[in-house]
This record gives sequence, C-alpha cells and structure tokens, in this order.
Amino acid sequence: MKIRVLGSAAGGGFPQWNCNAPLSRSVREKRPGFVVRTQSSIAASSDGQGWAVFNASPDIREQIAASPELQPRSDGPLRHTPIRAVVLTNADVDHIAGLLSLREREPFILYATRRVLTTLRENSIFNVLNPQVVERRELPLQGTTELEGPEGPLGLTLETFAVPGKVALFLENEADANFGTEEGDTIGIALWETGTTLPSEAQRTLFYIPGCAAMTDDLRQRLQGGGCLMFDGTVFNDTEMADTGVGSKTGGRMGHMAMSGDHGSLAALANVELGRRIYVHINNTNPVLDPASDAARTVADAGWEIGYDGMEISL
Repeated sequence: MKIRVLGSAAGGGFPQWNCNAPLSRSVREKRPGFVVRTQSSIAASSDGQGWAVFNASPDIREQIAASPELQPRSDGPLRHTPIRAVVLTNADVDHIAGLLSLREREPFILYATRRVLTTLRENSIFNVLNPQVVERRELPLQGTTELEGPEGPLGLTLETFAVPGKVALFLENEADANFGTEEGDTIGIALWETGTTLPSEAQRTLFYIPGCAAMTDDLRQRLQGGGCLMFDGTVFNDTEMADTGVGSKTGGRMGHMAMSGDHGSLAALANVELGRRIYVHINNTNPVLDPASDAARTVADAGWEIGYDGMEISL
C-alpha cells in the first residue's frame, strides 16, 4: 500500500495567508528548515493506479499539481483522473472545501458518515458535485468498508471508528454547552490492503486520525501494533495561540489535543507499540515547525516524525 501526504498543515496552511507571526514570517523568508505546508489531506493506493484521497483540502488543486500520481495519464482520455474515491473524516472546512474543486463532472465515490453527508446535503453549494455523477456512500461509525471507485474495488479496506472531536466551526451552536457536537462529527480510520489478515498483519495498517480531542483507553488499545499512525498534531501546547498572541482559543476548544502535557498525545501514546508515528494537521502556531526548536527535539526524542507535504510511505 502506497501512502502520500498531500497536505500536512491544519486549516489555513503554513504560512497562513494573514499570519505575520514569527513562524509564518520564517517560511515566507525561506529560512533554512522552514517549508511550506498545504492543508490536511493524504492519498492511498494499493496499485499506484487508482487512488483514494482522505479529506478534500481547499488546496487540492495545488496538491494534485505537486503529485504526478494524481494527475491524468499522458496516454489517458481527454478527461481523466486517478482519484477514484474521496473519504471524509469530518466536516471541517479544511477537509471539505476541496470538493468544490472536483466539480468537473468526473465520477468518483464520496464516503462519509451520515452526519457529514447530511451537512453536505444541507449546503446546496455542494450540489456542484452532481449525485448522478459523484455517488455518496455512508460510512458506519464502527465497521469495515471495502473502498470502491466507479469501476469497482480499489484493493483497500478501511475500518471507521468514532474519536472524541468537535462539530465543524460553521455548525457550532454557542447556546449549546457542547457546541452542537453529535456522534459522527469526527472519525478515525484504519486502512489496509484488501486481503490482509488482521490483526496478525497489523504492521501493514495505517491509522489516520487528523483530528482528536482526547485519548481514550479504547483508542489507545486499538492503535496497538499498527504499522503507521498519522495523528493530530495541531498544537504543541494547549494555550499556544494565546501565548503567541494570535488568538484566544485553546487546542481543546478547537477539538484537538495538544502534543505536550500530562494529557497530551506524546504522553498518552508513549507506551503504544507502532511501526512509525507521524504528526499531521499541524497548526501555523506550533513550534515544531521550527526544526531547531526545543519542541521539535522533544517530539523527535519521543520517536515521532513531523509530516510534510510529499512524504511517502509504503506498508
């Protein structure tokens, strides 16, 4: 199974268009070690021919332009794409806005939970993806699905499972103490090549969880023995947006657990056996984006990698 990181940043990318904080200035000034990151997305394929994209970033056109695997074949028809399926893990803008760029009557299958599909259906702008061309299929909150494209199976099977999360920002209800969050707002995904025997070949499984508000015992146990984990790396410190003066929301308020701290992902996953562990969905305030920072060294010393656009993995 081939996996490619299309976008490794959180919403807004890196640098964010209106951010003038030191990290964003550093990448604009092309300082050594600082690299541009587009918004959160990965792609996977069992054969290198048909691909499934996980989360449709607002930057998807740029990401396709940087990924020859996702471009029309030179010997293909006049209209063609290797993207045969799109899978959504939630309804955040940085995960659904790219659907609008895939509107050119190109058939693929769109997978999401009922909650996310309802959000798309109730926002008529997404009707540019004509359901007669782009079939929408519901993912279970708990269960396995063999991914298909319009022509048939892609050779990939995924298991979906609910993770602690938060309703998309544009759906928040301030009158609700839980901001309107409902079951199915956020899911995690385990992905493997169809035919792989689990759990005996768990080392060939990718866990993709770009958004997670808290660690649970069930989730920790589920991840045990996985081949690769791509996990929510939005913030290093829960209060870093306020600490850097660019905002007031904590990581927890945004639905993302911090890397550091007693309840952070570094501590929560320290004793979980994994082949590789990679942070994705990294916010422009996160100090790990500076490779010379103490935060970056802390993450590396704990055995984690910082994901980057174009990163490739084989399982």
